[in-house]
Amino acid sequence: MKSIINQRKIARRAALSNIASIGGLLALLASVVFPLFKPQYMSFAYGLMIAGLGVAMTGIYFANRWVKKPRPEASLDVALKSLSNAHRLYHYPSLPSDHVLLTPNSLVVLETVNLASHFTYKNGHWREMIGVGRALRYIVEEHLGDPFKSARGSAQFLEDQLSQVIEGTARLPVKAVVVFTHPAAQVEAENPPLPVCKPDKLKKYLQIQGPRLEQAVYDQVTEFLDRKM
Repeated sequence: MKSIINQRKIARRAALSNIASIGGLLALLASVVFPLFKPQYMSFAYGLMIAGLGVAMTGIYFANRWVKKPRPEASLDVALKSLSNAHRLYHYPSLPSDHVLLTPNSLVVLETVNLASHFTYKNGHWREMIGVGRALRYIVEEHLGDPFKSARGSAQFLEDQLSQVIEGTARLPVKAVVVFTHPAAQVEAENPPLPVCKPDKLKKYLQIQGPRLEQAVYDQVTEFLDRKM
């Protein structure tokens, strides 16, 4: 399996996250120190404190997304490393989905959830059992949302885009799998509309039946995805 990762995007987002985190904390510090020298500007210090807190929390939120380990791409690479070189795994392309796998007979959107919690899906609804640690981090971490909706939207976007790229009448099947990549995540799904799994079970859901893609189609899709990196 060949892994293609947009390192520039990760480095840029990580740098911005760190700048926001440090900048916000410095603003908070300044809001405490400033009134000691200019007490008449106390209202300005309050504004600086609120702004600094907001910027710092935003920076921490995105640092959890782009800096904190374990990283989703690392978990996916380890889980799929034994696949053949005909499989190309794209991390963080300029697409709605952060992870897309091109296989010899299809394209698969890998909708990742990188949160340490206990998730259940039943009767069409997701629920999260929030422990103390997760509750304390809740404001500065991503939320579950509806990964099925996100996965479907990403798959539909790719189908629409590729219909304009692939020459002739050939159609490329675009599938979607929801993957809970954090090692501490627990997930139980009852009759999910899309496959749901942890990374160690992912290969089972990639055994998609169907004819092998024509080489011309495979090459066109590869070129399209490479341009998105």
